[in-house]
Amino acid sequence: MGSAFAADKAAQAAVEGHDAGVFANPETWVAVAFVLFVVLLGKILWTKIAALLDKRAADIAKALREAAQLREEAMKAKADAEKTLAQATSEAESIVALARAEVQSMQARAAQNLQSAIALREQQALDRIAQSEVAAAKQVRDTAIDVALGATRALLREQVGSGRTGALIDDAIAELPRRQH
Repeated sequence: MGSAFAADKAAQAAVEGHDAGVFANPETWVAVAFVLFVVLLGKILWTKIAALLDKRAADIAKALREAAQLREEAMKAKADAEKTLAQATSEAESIVALARAEVQSMQARAAQNLQSAIALREQQALDRIAQSEVAAAKQVRDTAIDVALGATRALLREQVGSGRTGALIDDAIAELPRRQH
């Protein structure tokens, strides 16, 4: 439709017989206004788009810095955790070694205590045996003395008689246990 309008205008100008020029033509001014509008609108839009893009770039750069900082902190935390783990492992190994040494020490003490207890019980058994032997020997001796005294009494009664000798024998027999001990 625009070309028909332009053709109409051209025909009208030819009929009137005068050519006013390019600036007298309204289509030129519309075209100039359109170009100016596009340029101004483009400049405003370009400024706003550039500002938005700059803001977006700044936000991305800030996010990248924060991410790098977080990564660095994470690496430090990881290194600290690995160091703590290594220390804990070292401490655990030293505790295990100490525990093993203590177990060996306890085993040695237990073996020594067992040997001491066995030796003590053995000595106690030997002492009881010796006491039993002493008691048995004393009992045998006492029994032998009693038998000898009884035999002596019987022999003296048969041989000596029942007179004064009986009193002497009884006194001698009564003193015999005192002399023995």
